[in-house]
Parts: sequence; structure tokens; C-alpha cells
Amino acid sequence: MISVALAGKPNAGKSTFYKAATMADVDVGNYPFTTIDPNRGVTHVRTDCPCLDRAERCGNENCHDGKRYVPVELLDVAGLVPGAHEGRGLGNQFLDALTNADVILQVVDAAGATNAEGEPVEVGAYDPVEEVDFVENEMDQWLAGIVDRNWESIERKSRSPEFDIDDALTELLTGFGATEHDVAAVLRDVEYPADPIQWTDEHRETLARKIRARTKPIVLVANKADIAPEENIERLRETDKPVVPASADGELALRNAVEAGVVEYDPGDDEFAVTGDVSDAQKQGLDQLASLLDRFGGTGVQQSLNEAVYGLLDRITAYPVQNESKWTDAQGDVLPDAFLLPRGSGPKDLAYAVHTDIGDGYLHAVDARADRRIGEDTELEEGDVVKIVSTAN
Repeated sequence: MISVALAGKPNAGKSTFYKAATMADVDVGNYPFTTIDPNRGVTHVRTDCPCLDRAERCGNENCHDGKRYVPVELLDVAGLVPGAHEGRGLGNQFLDALTNADVILQVVDAAGATNAEGEPVEVGAYDPVEEVDFVENEMDQWLAGIVDRNWESIERKSRSPEFDIDDALTELLTGFGATEHDVAAVLRDVEYPADPIQWTDEHRETLARKIRARTKPIVLVANKADIAPEENIERLRETDKPVVPASADGELALRNAVEAGVVEYDPGDDEFAVTGDVSDAQKQGLDQLASLLDRFGGTGVQQSLNEAVYGLLDRITAYPVQNESKWTDAQGDVLPDAFLLPRGSGPKDLAYAVHTDIGDGYLHAVDARADRRIGEDTELEEGDVVKIVSTAN
């Protein structure tokens, strides 16, 4: 399962985002380090379900009238403060928890209503671009520290006649969550000595920064956008990262209203319908939420998750089935599973995503939409429905 991590300084709204996205019971408070122990939960990215192309909806629990929600892991950990990579605050605990994350949602206080330590200040008093820079720098310095602490071991290995610097760096960095392909791509992009003894701090820091950028890409969640000065959001958009204006408070309020039977709303919608009796105060709050959705096209929570997975990670959704005409599994369930695959994946990649045995026994595949056999080199596209024929079926 793809892992999405929430990063940011204390009190930027990470825990509220996490609670809104997962509806898990977590502490939410207006003070630094609300989160002490990491929270792990399941949230979803949203896409169009293939059942929209059929006469009836599929009835899957993750399909809401054609809106398909595909599960991903969401990780929320303690907030970062300047100096976190040196252990300040809960920095080491936070950064170590990021090791296996595929993508980072950096929750930024776009309102500028908290300083670098996460302490409340007047709206607009703090520049949110500064927290963007320091969080990224802390992550880069953290990884550079890991490389530096292991460098003596690499130097010792270099005394062997069989030593290869690329192999040594690959062994080190795959432990951080990088793949061999990631390391090879980064090493092609930088110049470095073959002898590790000749490496400088600058070499190691460059390597760490490049690996972090490749393996932990960042989407900026411009949280508290409903109260943020417009120029703050525009300044965030001038950075080199994708930016999604958001209100985690607004999403949580809508989720709670759904649970209370007051509104009809699906995560990612740009509007909602009031279905229950509400007081004047509740109506006023709902009117404000409606204005928020109209202004930004949603609360930004679902949009942030989608941008991270479908945008930055460039994933597609594919649906394996056993019956290519009915789009069902062996139990007769329609479109029972959805898998997020890297763009460019083929049917055999989908087979391995389902199960290693299915991949090992792969014979051929059928495009269930067109009812025709497809080759192993066929690139799957978003929403493809595929029957995998395998000796393991």
C-alpha cells in the first residue's frame, strides 16, 4: 500500500488533517506537539470507478455512486522545529518515521498564524514560505547525517579489491527506502569521486538532497486557506512544489456533519446538501463551509491526497477481475479490488501486485473493456479492467 506522510511544524494542522482524512480518534489541540506517538491509519484517494461505464453501479463499499476510493496509508507524526535533525523537539522520532513514506504532504499554516515553533501569533505575522524551506532543509540534513554516520564503514569496505562505490551507496541508501533504480538515477545525475576517502561534506549533502527529493517528493498543503491572506497562498504557489489550498477544519466539520446525518457529502466533492434539521448557528457554519468549497473547489484534503498519489507519484488505478464479461471475482463481486500502479505498468505488473504467485504463473491478460487479449508489453491506463490468466488462478 502506498504510504503518505504528513510533515510540518507543530500546530500547522497535521493532526486535524489526519483525523479528517481517516476519521480516527486522535488528539487535536492548539498547542505544539499535540502528536507524540506516530499515528498510522488508512485514508483514500478518489477516482472515477469503471462501473460508470456500465448500466449499474458496482456496489463496492469503496464506491459511492461511481466515486471510487482507493486505500492508502496515512502517517502523522510529531511536528518539526528548526534543529530537528539534531534531535531538537521530537525531530529524530519524526524523521525516522518517514523512512518508508512514498510521498510527503507538508501541511503549512498558510494563514501565518503560528511561528516557526508552532506558537500562535497574529494572522499574517509569520511567512509560511519560511516553514516550507526549513522543513525541507531538516529532512535533507537528517538524511545527510545518516550518510555521514555510515561513511566510515564505506571507507573500510573500500580497502577491498572488489569494492565498488556505486554498490556501497546502493546498499546504504536502499536502507533509507530508496530503490536500486532511485540510487542509480541519482548517481547518474551527480559527479563524485570513486574513492570514498576523497568525498567531502558537500558531496554527501548533495547526494542526500538528491535522494530525498527523488524518494520523498513534497506536496504543499496550504492549510487554513479560509483565513489566510491571499498573498500568502500566492507566495506558496511561487515555490517549486505543487500547492493545494486546504481547510482541514472544514473537512473535519463536514465529515462530522455526515456522521450526524445533517449533510450528504463525499470527500472531494465541491458541494454538499443539507439533509437534516439544523439550528441557526449550524446553518451559519454550513453557509461558511459552502463558501469555502465554492472558493477552492473543495476543502483541499482529498485534493491534496490525489495530487500526491495521482499527480506527484503518477499512479494509475487498475482493476483485476476473473470474469471479463461481468467484471467480477470468483465470488461474483463486481470490481472487488483496485490497485495503484506506476504509470507505464503492464498486465504482468498488475499480476504481481495481486499476488507473487499470480505474477510468477502469468500466462496472458484480457482487456475486459474491449474483451480482447493484450500483450505483456501493453501499458495500462487509468481505469483499466483486466483479467489475469495465470497458472496460479
